[in-house]
Amino acid sequence: MKILDRYIIRKVLSTFFFVVLIIVAIVVVIDITEKMDKFARNHLDFLTVLGYYRDFIPWIAGLITPITVFIATVFVTSRLAAHTEIIAILSGGTSFRRLLFPYFLSSLVIAIISFLLNGWVIPNSNRSRLEFELRYFENKIYFEKRNVHMQIEPNVYFFIQNYNNQSNTGYSFTLERFQDNRLTEKLEADQIVWDTTKAKWTLRRWKHRMMDDIFLANRDLANQIVQTGESKDTTLAITPADFESDARQYDGLTIPELRSHIAKMRFRGSAGVEAYEFEKYFRFSQPFTTFILVFMGVIVSSRKSRGGTGFQIALGFLLSFAFIIVFMMSRSFAETGSMTPFLAAWITNIIFAVISLGMYKYVPR
Repeated sequence: MKILDRYIIRKVLSTFFFVVLIIVAIVVVIDITEKMDKFARNHLDFLTVLGYYRDFIPWIAGLITPITVFIATVFVTSRLAAHTEIIAILSGGTSFRRLLFPYFLSSLVIAIISFLLNGWVIPNSNRSRLEFELRYFENKIYFEKRNVHMQIEPNVYFFIQNYNNQSNTGYSFTLERFQDNRLTEKLEADQIVWDTTKAKWTLRRWKHRMMDDIFLANRDLANQIVQTGESKDTTLAITPADFESDARQYDGLTIPELRSHIAKMRFRGSAGVEAYEFEKYFRFSQPFTTFILVFMGVIVSSRKSRGGTGFQIALGFLLSFAFIIVFMMSRSFAETGSMTPFLAAWITNIIFAVISLGMYKYVPR
């Protein structure tokens, strides 16, 4: 590694971390101002609020990393161009392609850190943040879905007509077990109530029917085994957590947990799995986003401008906003099913990679 490489890497990384700190500080101040009344209304002490922002800051830092690295690259490169340093580097026999080497090394450092943080570290802190926001900031969630069907185990199907998550009570409950596409067992209840002490469900006014081989062969009702009762405790592969709000729940899941949750949602036939799949693919595409934005940032700002660095920085912000808009649209398309989650997660990278390669042809080198 040459002195020039170390010089550019130090410039890019120091500027990146400085810009991240500045933006995070601004966001935190704005957020505190907006939530001050909620803190006061809930009588939260200083340490509790501090604990919330301990989890809030990593989330914001991870969220703004791609755009921040682009802004840092534009700022550093435009400054080098304004001081005629890039012209001197190219005149000294260094090719433009070789000039990109320290930028890509910086991108590699940022991409690895970002991938590890967004894949494992930040989701763990997000759980506390989301729990805090749900407890103190959000209105109580009411489960509004009716006639809920899901598969909770192989060949075991759950049905509930409606559910009240304030009392953890479900109504018109049915559990059916099949074997070789034939119904072998059926459990029904007027109500199903979660017992927090036992961590079990209590069935109210229940009926349990089991069909033996004679019934399955001849449909003889006399060969059914029927049991009834007023109250019965049972364990099911669902809990009240399955009826809570799942808004942005993927923010609190690590990559392995995302994969497991997606598999569970697909097994149960749950809606909204596209949002989780998009998040999984996005976390793998984000490191490549860093490289693409750094590449574009160098191209945008490497030409010396008579008007100084203001134009390059303004153009950098304009491209940043364009990137954000395309990304938000692709996420919306994925969540509505208009685009496959994999393509939606990568389409922004593809578009801006093509734009960068097109701009690369006109860079003076």
